[in-house]
Amino acid sequence: MTTTLMPPPATPPADRRATVRALLALVTAWAATRAVMLVLLARDGRHPLGVGGIAREVHELYFHWFGVLTEGGFPLDDPLWQYPPAAGPVLLSPALLPGLSYFQGFVALALLADAAVAVALAGAGRRPGRSLAGAALWVGGLPLLLHIPLARYDVQVTALAVLALLCVARRPRAAGVLAALGALVKVWPALALLGTPRGRTTRASWAAALAAAAALLLVLVAAFEHPFAFLRQQGGRGVQIESLGGTALAFARLAGQPLHVEYRFGAMEFTGPYVTAVAHASLLATVLGGAALLLWRVRARRWTEATPFDAALCAVLVFTVTSRVISPQYLIWLLGLAAVCLSSRATSQRPAAALVTAAAAVTTLGYPLLYEDVMASTWTGTLVLFVRNVLLVTAVLLSWRGLWRSTVSAHPPRGTPLRTATPTKPR
Repeated sequence: MTTTLMPPPATPPADRRATVRALLALVTAWAATRAVMLVLLARDGRHPLGVGGIAREVHELYFHWFGVLTEGGFPLDDPLWQYPPAAGPVLLSPALLPGLSYFQGFVALALLADAAVAVALAGAGRRPGRSLAGAALWVGGLPLLLHIPLARYDVQVTALAVLALLCVARRPRAAGVLAALGALVKVWPALALLGTPRGRTTRASWAAALAAAAALLLVLVAAFEHPFAFLRQQGGRGVQIESLGGTALAFARLAGQPLHVEYRFGAMEFTGPYVTAVAHASLLATVLGGAALLLWRVRARRWTEATPFDAALCAVLVFTVTSRVISPQYLIWLLGLAAVCLSSRATSQRPAAALVTAAAAVTTLGYPLLYEDVMASTWTGTLVLFVRNVLLVTAVLLSWRGLWRSTVSAHPPRGTPLRTATPTKPR
């Protein structure tokens, strides 16, 4: 008897037309919003864009580091250099674009990485069981941060994490390599592998990540001097005014405590009474958050296609909210991970993704629009930070609740496709 394999059912013409219209809308929205972001970047520092100086980081700081790196070494004894060694090639990359200044090349590469994320999310969203909502969130959510994404290299880092997550199911080794590259630029993309299903996928992705990280480190150690100089600058960080602890100190300052704001380690930080205690409390919260994530990993029993996405967003939310520093560009990471979650209809992170998007909009109020109020700890500036950080804390709680219920709870949310942690039949 001959078995005939039936071809998959064709997509109805109406559905194809709807998909094409949605993709055209995404392309149009991306082009329009990025044009506005470029205009805002050109007007950086002018009314009504607040304190400005966003572009200066590329013009001055990144370009200074570019000069140091071209001489064959990483910045040494520079308190502002706090990044792993793979950040070096990222900062050197604008030189690859001939005919452009360093600033123009940097912005062009940021836009290229932004477009790569949008294209990857749109491609993933067209698969069965997926959604274009993730691409829509990225395209529409990133401009909420105004022109900040174009003058920081966090878009490039986020692109590596997003691509790693989208590769987990089909190409786990590629996912591991991408996560390792991202981790050697800004550490946090390593969390993209936290939620990989136990068994073959975890072994392949984690082994590839370790091998890629070791190989890249060897290349960087051979090519540059002082590749680990960044480690010297991490211990001295204080409490940034925009962090959760910083918000508490801002209220204390309003109550009359002798707290002051100073520029230290590349950020505006509090000095004075209670700062050390708040910094220690933040570190303790980070440790407890890490322990909670390890507990989830041990207790998880069910995986869906969205579980790696959901775990990555939850983990980065935990470490962001408990950090002594919450810079505006951190919201780029969260928007990217929230977008990956929404690319799957099985995600448990829709409420958290909505709160992250709202937090991005409020973040823009705090910096750059009302940053002078934030630095002075006025009621206006403090309340803006309070609202933003309440949104982020709530996002953490809802993210954790959704992740736990969908993977550990005896009664997962209705409609969750179940898959045991261990494959029932080895290949």
